[in-house]
Amino acid sequence: MTSSVSRRGVLRASAAGGLGIALAGSIPAIAGPAAAHAPAAGYGPLVPDPAGLLALPAGFAYTVVAYAGQTRLETGQLTPSDADGTAFFRGHRGAGALVNNHEIGGSEPFRVPALAGLAYDPGAGGGTTTIDVDHDGNRIGDYVSLAGTHNNCAGGRTPWNTWLTCEETEQRKGGIFLRDHGYVFEVDPFDREANYDPVPLKFLGRYSHEAVAVNPRNNEIYLTEDASGPLGLYFRWRPPRGFRGRKGALRELALSEGGATAGRLQAMRARHGKTHITDLSAATRPGTRYQVDWVDVPDRDARTTSVRQQFTDDEVTRSRKLEGAWWGDGGAYFVASYARAADGSVNEHDGQVWFYDPEDETITLKTIFGVNPDPSAEGNFDGPDNITVSPYGGVILAEDGEGLSHLVGVDEHGAAFALARNELNDSEFTGPTFSPDGRILFANIQSPGIVFAITGPWGRVR
Repeated sequence: MTSSVSRRGVLRASAAGGLGIALAGSIPAIAGPAAAHAPAAGYGPLVPDPAGLLALPAGFAYTVVAYAGQTRLETGQLTPSDADGTAFFRGHRGAGALVNNHEIGGSEPFRVPALAGLAYDPGAGGGTTTIDVDHDGNRIGDYVSLAGTHNNCAGGRTPWNTWLTCEETEQRKGGIFLRDHGYVFEVDPFDREANYDPVPLKFLGRYSHEAVAVNPRNNEIYLTEDASGPLGLYFRWRPPRGFRGRKGALRELALSEGGATAGRLQAMRARHGKTHITDLSAATRPGTRYQVDWVDVPDRDARTTSVRQQFTDDEVTRSRKLEGAWWGDGGAYFVASYARAADGSVNEHDGQVWFYDPEDETITLKTIFGVNPDPSAEGNFDGPDNITVSPYGGVILAEDGEGLSHLVGVDEHGAAFALARNELNDSEFTGPTFSPDGRILFANIQSPGIVFAITGPWGRVR
């Protein structure tokens, strides 16, 4: 995901290789440094695309579901720019809907149309579109489901089958912006009327939101923040007593008396024994485990001071570039895309994947990439961003690094491999999400904004 300080603009200061341990519950093996340099692993080497869009392994194919500035919404306007976080929702007879974020900050050529009743703030150009697809992933309809939001980056699906879309900004009211931004909004993938009169979920805080994961057992929501000056935080929202997760419940809570401060928004604090961990980049070995507890946010709407600045470094644990999130294996995975000494990070790396276990209140480092020595070389990976768990074992990471841009698979044995390569430009991949039957992987090239449906012999993993 993009941010005020782009990953692609940061100078490398060191070079160390490799993917670490794979994800618990999905990839039980340990991988050494060579794992991040194995382009022939997984489904085999990538085959160049004559159309110049997407290189895939032999036997795989893609179709373009939507293309910013070329395909059209049902109202006739062109598909908006900068497709980002995405989730698939099952419909009837194998059909379904993709809710697709648009990370539009102002300069993009195709804004989300500010349709009456769907625009939170007509001055903002971001939002979501919902793409109805058939059983084979073909686009059969496309419409605006949220407009007038700003820099809609990632988000997360809820156990009650809605999408939480996140504004990665702290933009205040003023100028073209008629309202404050930096909130989370809920989008229903099928009930259009439920999306009218958008309501910011202020109880989740106002800051540079990136992604969320929702605990289906107790409806707690875990949130990442992509920010610097100081570095961002990992949050937990604990719902108020009696809250029951269902469609419309978050909106009702936000509109209720005292809804802006409903529940408890808390920032994570990690420790190793009695040692306080100030920065997640301190962990350099896969398997590193920290105990965590949580500190209440004093002013979650950040009226005078940004949320992350309301804490001193000895009160919380920070991280550079907290990005994607995914609920699975009884806990919440979350990604730190990279860290550099120039950011104020303790150690440098090109990606971490963490797992938060709510049962024993720990976080465990599952995967770490060393600093990529040559981003232009095929088989070198860096900057994991969005994450999704593959139904065939392992995970898929959307790469937002320097040089070549890939969808990176990590197989059950811990080997990293290129699943797809962007042959159009150097834009990041975003929004990987599988159809429930595992036949189709949907993913996006963020700029200009292309949504793909990828099919192939998924079971054939080397």
